[in-house]
Amino acid sequence: MFKALVVRKDAESGKTSAGVEELTLDALPEAEVTVSVEYSTLNYKDGLCIGPGGGLVRSYPHVPGIDFAGTVEASDDDRYTPGDKVVLTGWRVGEAHWGGYSQKVRAKADWLVPLPDGLDTRAAMAVGTAGFTAMLAVMALEDHGIKPGPVLVTGAAGGVGSVATAILANLGHRVAAVTGRPEQSDYLRSLGATQIVARDEINETVKRPLESETWGGCVDAVGGAMLARLLGQMEYGASVAAVGLAGGANLPATVIPFLLRGVNLLGIDSVMQPYDNRVRAWQRIAKDLPMDTLDAMVTPATLADLPDLGADILNGKVKGRVVVDVANS
Repeated sequence: MFKALVVRKDAESGKTSAGVEELTLDALPEAEVTVSVEYSTLNYKDGLCIGPGGGLVRSYPHVPGIDFAGTVEASDDDRYTPGDKVVLTGWRVGEAHWGGYSQKVRAKADWLVPLPDGLDTRAAMAVGTAGFTAMLAVMALEDHGIKPGPVLVTGAAGGVGSVATAILANLGHRVAAVTGRPEQSDYLRSLGATQIVARDEINETVKRPLESETWGGCVDAVGGAMLARLLGQMEYGASVAAVGLAGGANLPATVIPFLLRGVNLLGIDSVMQPYDNRVRAWQRIAKDLPMDTLDAMVTPATLADLPDLGADILNGKVKGRVVVDVANS
């Protein structure tokens, strides 16, 4: 027997509910690798899956948790043997497939990545999908050349923004962190931000397609009107790595920043990254993310805490990273 957070849907009312249950291995979907999960995290998508509307869930009962790190218990694939430490992000685990909020998980071997040297399973989930996405964004900016000006990070107090701020600062870039919560200024400076920018300052209505060249690059975790406005503030040839849709999917912008300033808009999708790119990103995380900043980002949790925390993350009340101690739940 093992514990899992199971979301069920009432057939008559259509309402969903989430609670910790005890399951057997027979309940798990079939896949090549069985993993004893040690840690998972809480992400915005998890909040949607746990919430009363069910969000992204296709069928019930369902176990959320879009990432996890743990130890291989059994494997039908030669790439993994019992005792190997692994991490999984993406591939719609926790949405279309049962996910990491379970002490036992079965996953396809292609979805897994060996845990790199320098990271243990807790640290890997302090990074998690949000941090993995942040590193993909930083790598994309590097591939296109980061310009001299400060690098802007929007949604900086959230999971992606927190890790992006810490990585960029550790690499020697000046980081301007955008937040709508002034009380988070000290937290963002502790991650290495050298400038705090009020969200309203960036999120004003776009008045001109081009403004003063201000930012040498940007990791945008918000989207919408904020993304539209900051495009006109980028230095010539600078890039914006866009990773989020919290501000909406519409982009009320013109082509002028792209034509006259050569701005690059780089879309980052962490769900189905090629294996080599996933390995490269996790190796870069182990190398370039200052581990002493992780504890400042982390809120610890257990499986039983997740229904309440799921509501909190949907309401913008979660700071940094929520690390779920699955093994000891």
